[in-house]
Amino acid sequence: MSTFTVAKFGGTSVANFEAMGRCANIIEHNQNTRLVVISACSGVTNLLVELANGMQDATSRFNTLSQLKNIHYGVLDQLADPIAVENDIQEILDTVATVAEAASKEPSNKLTDQLVACGELMSTHLFAQLLRERGIDAVRFDIRDVLRTDSQFGKAVPQLDDISALASEKLIPLCENHVVISQGFIGSDSQGNTTTLGRGGSDYSAALIAEAVRANGLEIWTDVPGIYTTDPRIAPKATPIPEISFSEASEMANFGAKILHPSTLVPAVRHQIPVFVGSSKEPEKGGTWIKESVDSAPLFRALALRCNQTMVTLHSLNMFHAYGFLAEVFNILAKHQISVDLITTSEVSVSLTLDQTNTAGGAPELPIEAQQELEKLCRVEVEHDLCLVALIGNKMSENKGYAKQVFSTLEDFNLRMICYGASPHNLCFLVHQSESKQAVQTLHQELFESE
Repeated sequence: MSTFTVAKFGGTSVANFEAMGRCANIIEHNQNTRLVVISACSGVTNLLVELANGMQDATSRFNTLSQLKNIHYGVLDQLADPIAVENDIQEILDTVATVAEAASKEPSNKLTDQLVACGELMSTHLFAQLLRERGIDAVRFDIRDVLRTDSQFGKAVPQLDDISALASEKLIPLCENHVVISQGFIGSDSQGNTTTLGRGGSDYSAALIAEAVRANGLEIWTDVPGIYTTDPRIAPKATPIPEISFSEASEMANFGAKILHPSTLVPAVRHQIPVFVGSSKEPEKGGTWIKESVDSAPLFRALALRCNQTMVTLHSLNMFHAYGFLAEVFNILAKHQISVDLITTSEVSVSLTLDQTNTAGGAPELPIEAQQELEKLCRVEVEHDLCLVALIGNKMSENKGYAKQVFSTLEDFNLRMICYGASPHNLCFLVHQSESKQAVQTLHQELFESE
């Protein structure tokens, strides 16, 4: 394992010159930080997605390109030596204009990846120059030379063996002598085409790179000082969690806590890399350490909320004392590439939620073709406007009485689906979106604020 740390800064952390300066301060205060992964400047990826969707109106396209230029020149103009990177920025902006015009005629996932990657390519030029002007020996590295993926544009799958070999050859030697600035979220396939890991994939790519260079720590710097017992915007009395286990944090990420991308911890767990989550705006407040083992493992650790849930309920008397029905159902779902998140069954019905694969963040949809095939087997009901509330903790299956405390607290809420038992770390249920935040507030008050 290397002796250095990988630090990742999100879009709000590198939103402008002032924000980038705060990130530079963090790097200066930790001499072990040798590899820095950053996102596009805040708001840039959304603008690039708009262009990638096929903006046909030339005036609208020009206005969007102007916004992109203003964001990056807003940083560039405050550098002591802007000329050093101005040509690089302008060259990428010219590429954006060219590809955006092509996308306006015939958008594609391949063009989308080529476009949205430009945000990270520009931000790393600016940030590396800012560090150099502060006396830090920083070099910019194109992560596409290391982060190899397949060719599923928009949601590429990392090729771990290739990444490890390329990192050993190209990245580790560079980190030994410099502070390396590189991009999150993007990679390339074996043909050299630009790919992306999907929205929110910057944390994941940082973890993949930390794994590949065998780092001794991964820091995720965002706009909140660590992981809280729940979203403070929902429950103002939510408190920060100093440390949390990989298992607990994984459950939180999977069930909606936006502080981490759900895949981020997988590489860290594989190689036991401690992960720190803190605020680049307020680093003095500390943050949360995510580790394999922690000193305390309370019964209740946190609450997570994930909305835009779709529940599908299948009713059929053919399920009664029969076998093979669920196999047919899942064969149909697999045929249409539908991933199932949660599932509960009774003698004559099965309810399941669809996994969130829509990168735009909307509710998952049951394709009409899949519904028609399912309707040949059973009656199908589809419900929207639901939210998933997850109670995260430890050894829940070994503790008596806590379920009564939880459900008596929720007696005024209509729980649509309850899942418990598959993991000792969570109990989760669906409620209507209109009462989801109130349910979280009520549970947090009872379980976390009553002491």
